[in-house]
Amino acid sequence: MSTDTKRITHLVGGSPWTGVAERTSNVYNPATGQVTGELDLASAATVDEVVKVAHDASKAWAQTSLTKRAQILFAYRELVSRNKERIAALITAEHGKVLSDAVGEVTRGLEVIEFACGIPHLLKGGYSEGVSTNVDVYSIRQPLGVCAVISPFNFPAMVPMWFVPIAVACGNSVVIKPSEKDPSAANAMAELWKEAGLPDGVVNVVHGDKEAVDRLLEHPDVKSVSFVGSTPIAKYVYENGTKNGKRVQALGGAKNHMIVLPDADLDLAADAAVNAGFGSAGERCMAISALVAVEPIADELIGKIKERMATLRTGDGTRGCDMGPLVTGAHRDKVAAYVAAGVEAGAELVVDGREGDFDGADDGFWLGPTLFDKVTPEMSIYTDEIFGPVLSVVRTTSYDAALDLVNSNAYGNGTAIFTNDGGAARRFQNEVEVGMVGINVPIPVPMAYYSFGGWKNSLFGDTHAHGTEGVHFFTRGKVVTSRWLDPSHGGINLGFPTHD
Repeated sequence: MSTDTKRITHLVGGSPWTGVAERTSNVYNPATGQVTGELDLASAATVDEVVKVAHDASKAWAQTSLTKRAQILFAYRELVSRNKERIAALITAEHGKVLSDAVGEVTRGLEVIEFACGIPHLLKGGYSEGVSTNVDVYSIRQPLGVCAVISPFNFPAMVPMWFVPIAVACGNSVVIKPSEKDPSAANAMAELWKEAGLPDGVVNVVHGDKEAVDRLLEHPDVKSVSFVGSTPIAKYVYENGTKNGKRVQALGGAKNHMIVLPDADLDLAADAAVNAGFGSAGERCMAISALVAVEPIADELIGKIKERMATLRTGDGTRGCDMGPLVTGAHRDKVAAYVAAGVEAGAELVVDGREGDFDGADDGFWLGPTLFDKVTPEMSIYTDEIFGPVLSVVRTTSYDAALDLVNSNAYGNGTAIFTNDGGAARRFQNEVEVGMVGINVPIPVPMAYYSFGGWKNSLFGDTHAHGTEGVHFFTRGKVVTSRWLDPSHGGINLGFPTHD
């Protein structure tokens, strides 16, 4: 390992792993193209070691009072808030997103921690007294045990925070498997749990690739798997996790549409299209990648978007730029290939992000904001999740045609409509077959006390992230029927029990 790079390893039982990795991978700074770290990749045996630590810790943690759990959650919330800029800097250094966006990511994750602080209320059960003579029935929710969280590269802090605080608050232990592209934020977040007073072994981090994932999916002591990533891998995680008897929530990809009706405020819509299409270099599962313009406003709207795109500065995320590089050179090349395919298919390339000046090192993984017009549904730039700063405009002649376009798509993660017509908006929210809907809101990510997740090929499993669905996912329901006999009771009765 070069002296200029750092070693990044697993976090087990509150301490860095002391073993020797059989395999490693490089971690890059996307703004320079330089290797900055060497990451230990876990073998199946290492995963077993980490899961055992988590399993042993889960027993005592499950018996810890709700009051104590909430106190640790509150302390963790304060520590994350105080370390927000430091965590954001780690994200920018390994993912490439600009610092302001990285800080925003941590801030959104904090909302879930704050939600989890209310765990004493969230875990309250029901109680029915006197359902029969001297018989009471009540419900309780209990932790699962060891919960695995497999998170993607695009939100290395926020996505783990969608799951980990709630899992911990519910009395579980956790094994986090971050993306190998930007692993340091997960380690930093996990280290803060120890400082907050969480017992060692309740939160652990194991780094790795498919070998680590497969072992988590089959390990008998892992009781649940939470995953966010591409649809093919989400389906793989769901099928293999459930096959091994695990509870699974696997959030997949997206092709999010933003419909703009003729009565919409076009300046507002243009701002939203640029923000939602190019923020975080389009590497968001909630990014708007298909803008559906209902005629006759397409030309005017595209003109306004093009004007705004001309003001954007793409470059190093530490230099106050609007948009950073893509996460790897291979991903940059893949997105650039989609741009070439769009041109070949006959779409009109309005703004070419492959050209222009970038405020960063020559070897950075650059590709600027890109805009296509006259895109049709059979083109790959429309059908595929590009996961880059490529916005495709599809023109339609009516609301019904626009709605049909959204509903016929294989994905159902997020969508938005821009209009000043309340009736059209109400109709859209009822008719669209998508899990998260925005009305004049381009990225309709719900607050932490609501649940996040899509429909169709954007979600495998029936439980969304965070909110009350998250609490239910990380707990099992149990119903207790009890009878405490009156002291005067006596005698034997062999007859069939009946209700009085």
